Amino acid sequence: MDSIFEKITGEIKKVIIGKDDVISTVLMTVISGGHILLEDIPGVGKTTLALAFSKALSLEYRRMQFTPDTLPSDVTGFSMYNKNTGAFEYREGAVMSNLFLADEINRTSPKTQSALLEVMEEGKVTVDGITHSLPEPFFVIATQNPLGSAGTQKLPESQLDRFTVRLTMGYPDPASEAVMLKNDKANLLEDVCPVVDAAAIIEMQKSAEKIFVDDSLYDYIAAITLKSRQSDMLASGISPRGAKAILKTGRARAFMEGRDYLIPEDVIEVIPATCCHRVNLSVKAKSQGENAGNILAAIVREVAMPGGAK
Repeated sequence: MDSIFEKITGEIKKVIIGKDDVISTVLMTVISGGHILLEDIPGVGKTTLALAFSKALSLEYRRMQFTPDTLPSDVTGFSMYNKNTGAFEYREGAVMSNLFLADEINRTSPKTQSALLEVMEEGKVTVDGITHSLPEPFFVIATQNPLGSAGTQKLPESQLDRFTVRLTMGYPDPASEAVMLKNDKANLLEDVCPVVDAAAIIEMQKSAEKIFVDDSLYDYIAAITLKSRQSDMLASGISPRGAKAILKTGRARAFMEGRDYLIPEDVIEVIPATCCHRVNLSVKAKSQGENAGNILAAIVREVAMPGGAK
């Protein structure tokens, strides 16, 4: 019998073909309560991926196309005077949803970017001194196009750090693309069926938080982050928020694997998605043509795995 996770990913695979690792990582991030940054060229299915997840998880979904004139109030909402009541009333912004797709977040102003990232961090919106809680669960899938810089505002490192994972979908392989072409006239999103609801997702998140972590695993994560900060290949290493992301997504992976405890392999598997966007290459690394993935993989190999972990 298929697990609930296999059923969810099975629904997503109806529309996203040949990207099983991406689907699994997005679901793992949702269970960890995190946010996703999809950095990729247009037309590879980023929006379709978000729509498919909203249907399979029975989530309220909203999408905003970010442009240079998008205002923070478009995201967070604003107060409007009601002449009938003589009072100001809150009008919801686009972020008031379970799943918010921020399309091309790098094409809007830093002020608007900051408004969204503050909401991601706090889980609530404050307008005119009044706090409004976001629906639960809440997570953001933001996209940005890494090619070209005209009219864009690159996310600074401090804001990139707010995203639990950064993923790239990439081009499909020829076989998967052929299947997509055969189904070109079909609206495959209509075939995606709800598997769970918001309440079930919240329960999954709570269960993932209870995954047992041996003290040696805490030390293991701390050793990896320390090694990254000491590496001459990195100008800046993994932040404390990055260490927390490793732990939370590692727990989510263990939960999806059907275990109630964390193992070193959970930590190792989640590091590329959770940490590559949090580090900066040194001049030495750039001169040697290295990338963050290879450097972090080398660092992980240098750190001894805990022998006493479950």
